[in-house]
Amino acid sequence: MLCYCANVVDLRNKGGMLTFVLSYLGGVLTIFSPCVLPVVPFVFARSDQPFRKSGLPMLVGMGISFASFAALSVAGGRWVIQASQIGRILALVIFTILGLSLLFSRFAERLAQPLVRLGGILQKRADARPGIGSSLLLGASVGLLWAPCAGPILGLVLAGASLGKSTQNTFFLLLAFAMGAATSLGIAIFAGGKVLRTLKKGLFAEEWIKRAIGVAVLGAVIAIALGLDTKFLATLSYVNTNKIEQSLVDLAAGNKAATRDITGLSDEGPAPSLEGATQWLNSAPLTLQALRGKVVLIDFWTYSCINCLRTLPYLKAWAEKYRNQGLVVIGVHAPEFAFEKDLTNVKKAVRDLGITYPVAIDNDQILWSAFRNQYWPAHYFIDANGHVRYHHFGEGDYEESERVIQELLKEAHGGKPSGTTAGIEGVPVTASSVKGTGIEAAPGAEEVLSPETYLGYERQEGFSSTPDIEKDGVRTYHQPSHYRLNQWGLSGSWKITGEKASLRFDHGQLAFRFHARDVHLVMGNPEGKAIRFRVTIDGKPPGNDHGEDTDQEGYGTVKSHRLYQLVRQKRSQADHTVLIEFFDSGVEVFAFTFG
Repeated sequence: MLCYCANVVDLRNKGGMLTFVLSYLGGVLTIFSPCVLPVVPFVFARSDQPFRKSGLPMLVGMGISFASFAALSVAGGRWVIQASQIGRILALVIFTILGLSLLFSRFAERLAQPLVRLGGILQKRADARPGIGSSLLLGASVGLLWAPCAGPILGLVLAGASLGKSTQNTFFLLLAFAMGAATSLGIAIFAGGKVLRTLKKGLFAEEWIKRAIGVAVLGAVIAIALGLDTKFLATLSYVNTNKIEQSLVDLAAGNKAATRDITGLSDEGPAPSLEGATQWLNSAPLTLQALRGKVVLIDFWTYSCINCLRTLPYLKAWAEKYRNQGLVVIGVHAPEFAFEKDLTNVKKAVRDLGITYPVAIDNDQILWSAFRNQYWPAHYFIDANGHVRYHHFGEGDYEESERVIQELLKEAHGGKPSGTTAGIEGVPVTASSVKGTGIEAAPGAEEVLSPETYLGYERQEGFSSTPDIEKDGVRTYHQPSHYRLNQWGLSGSWKITGEKASLRFDHGQLAFRFHARDVHLVMGNPEGKAIRFRVTIDGKPPGNDHGEDTDQEGYGTVKSHRLYQLVRQKRSQADHTVLIEFFDSGVEVFAFTFG
């Protein structure tokens, strides 16, 4: 999934059948990625039964239950999360019974508990006379356990829905995705059924096949119950399917895909006007008409976005290196949080970050909409004739982006595209050597299993404190005894609003169970006073793993609204719990990001 801060391709607003077709195709692609593995044992347990009465109802039930719970989860509400967890537990119980019934033929007859009898009845029906009702029930259980890969299409559907609150349309998009996965799994059932029927011709083969499937089902139940499936699958590569899905995402977003062949940059059309900016920093107002003859690089960013901050060293280097050759870098500051609309905050950030190139203030996101942008950061490369020739979303591919700059400068100098800048006077041919420091340093090579997590109720997930969140009200919260990966919680008296949580009295805590090298937290203080805090990792001071904004004992101070780096580990190959203790009231916390 493309996950650069709060970037969202809003598939809900693209209209027509295209978005549903793309969601369906995204589901079909899951069969080619490891995310399908936890579902396979449950699906194959029925692959030797008639497809019309067994396989098909099970796949339909799976699709409907997955789409329903995913859509409800987007709608928010702690009760939905609790219902989903209860549903998952019940599903695990059902499949435990199913697995034991497959493994031990007399299991259902020897035990008298109601749920065991239910499992035995379901298994007996499956063996003797497949019933549509039992197949639907098993399919619904599979849907509750289904944790598919968050590929670009599914991830953007969910993220767009979480911002837009369009639950009805979200349900049908998710249903299309689920039915796409069901289609590919259905094909697998057909193939698996043929294999099983062939194997059953052997002596005593049927009993051993049932036992093997039973073992696989129980193994999947254990893996899902312990969260091992998510951790394992997150370490695998999804590059092949993600590339296909990303091309579909570009189509859904209405973006003309710029070819990656630098020798033949495509023409994406005239660049939109810059007249929507409300104010300019480091420059008088600029227009693309006045910049004709120059190569322009537009960078959509916001100063509390860690991904944006990591691209800044490259943008600053390019702006300096190619200024005399005709490159103009323009930062378009499009805020995500309310405090980022405060011009004083933006001016301070621009000054502190050492940005000297022009910055357009896009508080009303007019330029954002004009470029049909959906990402932080996003880079649009405009040639000397005012046409967009290339775009890149998120971090990375810096050498490729610099080659685009060189190629466009070559064209502006009168050279013909040939894939090299050799022979064009004044245009460098070598890539810039850039190394960010502090909070601008590149992310580590370690796996990151923790996503950006918002703490306001509009987009929050993973909240584990008690009692439930009281929207826009003050409540005293208590942390749980332990956290699972990517769960977080509060203690003390907090007010939780749509985009943030605010500490009302002195001494409050915020904890998060994470798997990453770096931990960042967007926070601030509206009263302007210094707010003291301390960070611990698994109950201990961070020591040499402290972040840019904390010392070895974990102490730090919140003085303004921005992104704070709390932890930078020397290496990270395990789950950890970070605890932030605030000693003073008034702090506002917005979102965790990791790297």
